[in-house]
Amino acid sequence: MKNAKKPREDIYSRITNQIIASLERGVKPWTQPWKAAHAAGPVSRPLRHNGEAYAGINVLTLWATATERAHAAPIWMTYKQAKQLGGHVRKGQKGAPVVYADKILRSESEEVGATPQGDDDNVRVIPFLKSYTVFNVEQIEGLPEQYYNLATSQPNPDQRIETAETYYRSLGAVIQHTGKSACYIPSLDVIHIPRFEAFRDAESYYATLYHECVHWTRHASRLNRDFGRKKFGDAGYAREELVAEIGAAFVCADLGITCKDREDHAAYIS
Repeated sequence: MKNAKKPREDIYSRITNQIIASLERGVKPWTQPWKAAHAAGPVSRPLRHNGEAYAGINVLTLWATATERAHAAPIWMTYKQAKQLGGHVRKGQKGAPVVYADKILRSESEEVGATPQGDDDNVRVIPFLKSYTVFNVEQIEGLPEQYYNLATSQPNPDQRIETAETYYRSLGAVIQHTGKSACYIPSLDVIHIPRFEAFRDAESYYATLYHECVHWTRHASRLNRDFGRKKFGDAGYAREELVAEIGAAFVCADLGITCKDREDHAAYIS
């Protein structure tokens, strides 16, 4: 048909395709594109204009966008927010999509979206994602200087990081520093990891430790996570490895640690 329009890509497909495209380019979208070097604070997750960290899928999509476009700053805001702060988005700049989760209520006795009254057993909760567009501060001119400032100091790569130490001690996991490889043993509910001094730097140690700590959450007494793994290296095993990779990236971002790549997981990602 002459007047047929190309169907608009829904937000679910858009996010999925962005992640797949990143992986096909050899870039993991859960690899942080910047170190915690911004004056906004130690958190290296992407931040809103007010310093609040993004969560969930928005972390991955904004990390992927920052890597693709070589943005060095972690702060994002809408066109309207930039204007309210006295700035303006430079002409020709392309924004990035972010989403927020919402829901509608559907019942036989109420209109869609209305709050059900009384004991209506036929109410259905329908979740959905709604998207809007944000811009990195590097695409915006005229903002207060704080949005562009860098941190004045960086941690010593060979020293332990106290915030990371405190966090893993608070988990209550049994961690044994032994051997030459890291792993979580579900049958014993124990994490094995080499000594701190065996790693090339502190960030490599903590990235490895928190990867195994995410595996630790799968135990039946915690999240009871099971992807149907039957043997080493199958689809269920790979799925669990991806959970651990992404989970470790989120934890390390909150602690201001670069989550170093682990070559032994390339096959699972593929």
